[in-house]
Amino acid sequence: MKKIYLDHSATTPVNPKVLEAMLPYYKEHFGNPSSIHEFGKVAKAALEEAREKIAELFNCSPYEIYFTSGGTESDNLAIKGVAFANKNKGKHVITSKIEHHAVLESCKYLKREGYQITHLPVDRFGFVDPDDLKKNIREDTILVTIMHANNETGTIEPIEELAKIAKEKGVYFHTDAVQSAGKIPIDVEKLPIDLASISGHKIYGPKGVGAIYIRKGTRITPLSHGGHHERSRRAGTENIPGIVGLGEAVKIAFKDMDKYNEHLKNLSVTFLKKLKETINDIQLNSHPEKRISSTLNISFKGVEGESIILSLDMKGVAVASGSACTSGSLEPSHVLSAMGIEPAIAQSSIRFGFGRDNTLEDVDYVISVLPEIIQRLRSMSPIYTQSKK
Repeated sequence: MKKIYLDHSATTPVNPKVLEAMLPYYKEHFGNPSSIHEFGKVAKAALEEAREKIAELFNCSPYEIYFTSGGTESDNLAIKGVAFANKNKGKHVITSKIEHHAVLESCKYLKREGYQITHLPVDRFGFVDPDDLKKNIREDTILVTIMHANNETGTIEPIEELAKIAKEKGVYFHTDAVQSAGKIPIDVEKLPIDLASISGHKIYGPKGVGAIYIRKGTRITPLSHGGHHERSRRAGTENIPGIVGLGEAVKIAFKDMDKYNEHLKNLSVTFLKKLKETINDIQLNSHPEKRISSTLNISFKGVEGESIILSLDMKGVAVASGSACTSGSLEPSHVLSAMGIEPAIAQSSIRFGFGRDNTLEDVDYVISVLPEIIQRLRSMSPIYTQSKK
């Protein structure tokens, strides 16, 4: 049976070149980068070379890049670290209603610790209105954290405008760039952000490794203690094979960004066009243009999203209904709910995440099997059949 992976927003396969770069650091170059002998020096050199590659992605100094275990840890460090370091100035944090749970749960933790959290609303397309940010910044606001591109819909937030508002008020700005890194430019000379999180496994790198950009001068408290690793910002022996892999993945993504964006845009636009031609009562849950090119979130009215996922899986096609981190939840997506999409429509949504190795033949195959699946499921849906009477 044909196997087609369309869940690249959840994770991506490791690029063979990335794996090749990593392997020597599992075998002959196994040294601890904190050791001062030759084995340690080789590991240390690899660590700093990877740091330079990631700094190029952000157009920043390598000394503003710190390695973590992934996007979740980077988000936690940014939000809690800034909050703890600046609590004498204030205890108010602003975020949005559509953030990844790594951000929402970090903010929820801060609330239990006595901080005040403001969740900004979004419009039908999932955009945060800069005017809402202006209205909600207070004298005691210390941090704004708004994601760059949404993990469920692909919507690209107006980060430059939002960050400028925060900067004018002297407030730190963090963005979760896990879904956008390597797909759209993140130049910190042009974007006045202070912190940004990325993750290796979203850009054809290994799982369990990520990084955080922290602008020089940002006051932040480390969350882990035990050593002077990462210039005392993140204790613990660095994951050298993973970091080497992350550096190589970032290098490839940065180099090939324009080429692959064009390829992914062609796939997603073609797929959406053919869906509209073959299946009625569907709804795009994002802006048709202002989204990352790899992601489509579509509702198939009258059908449970989980039923579509399982039916497609039986045909060899892997898709998702939203964030992999909330898989199994019976609640409608908090992202789609915040966008004002009614629960029944939200629960019929599917996220199609295209990747570099997908082809137009993959698109044609999914289009050849999906209409029959939707027709069959709708014929068994009392909600859908009742609405058509």
